[in-house]
Amino acid sequence: MSANKQQLERLKALGTATVHEAQGQKGALDSGLKPLDPTLRMAGPAVTVDIRPSDNLMIHYALTKAKPGDVLVVDAKGFLEAGPWGDVLTLAALELGLAGLVVNGSVRDGNAIIEMGFPVFCRGLSIKGTGKNQPGKVNVPVHFGGVQINPGDIIVGDRDGLVVVSPIEVDSVIDKSVEREHKEEGMRVALKEGKTMVELLNLSETLHRFGLQ
Repeated sequence: MSANKQQLERLKALGTATVHEAQGQKGALDSGLKPLDPTLRMAGPAVTVDIRPSDNLMIHYALTKAKPGDVLVVDAKGFLEAGPWGDVLTLAALELGLAGLVVNGSVRDGNAIIEMGFPVFCRGLSIKGTGKNQPGKVNVPVHFGGVQINPGDIIVGDRDGLVVVSPIEVDSVIDKSVEREHKEEGMRVALKEGKTMVELLNLSETLHRFGLQ
């Protein structure tokens, strides 16, 4: 089971912070993974790639297995002193119709990638290249950023960060996200009418317990 295009667009529009809260504050990757271009959003099923630091052989192989709309999720073991992804691979990904890239490591050619409009989330930038000699694995569970990512898990990314959604929970996560948005809209209306967040969140008793009147 996987999310359809309409569901993916909905998740992108709802945003990572809302989705994370709606699914019980789970699935968030650590904040060290940053978007190259924070104006871009992405959502799609993961094609996972387990590579050796400073070698991108398995990325090239993974691109032969990826399908339009997929998000390539590469575990480079957090190694920052080489960029296993750059502008040429970005062009290859765009030609394949991929939705984006997450790298537990660095990339290079940052300006070119931004100009090409391809969503990339990574830990840093490095001008150093990589070899193409080491074995690895494609479409196996990977674990980084505090989260296990399985092949086919839905990856949602935007300016705020990255969150993983199980494909079997997409419908319920969207429903709960919409409920959360409606609740927050009600708060905005109440704030404009003069209410305080203390009142809206029923914090008076807690504050009183700490001697705050």
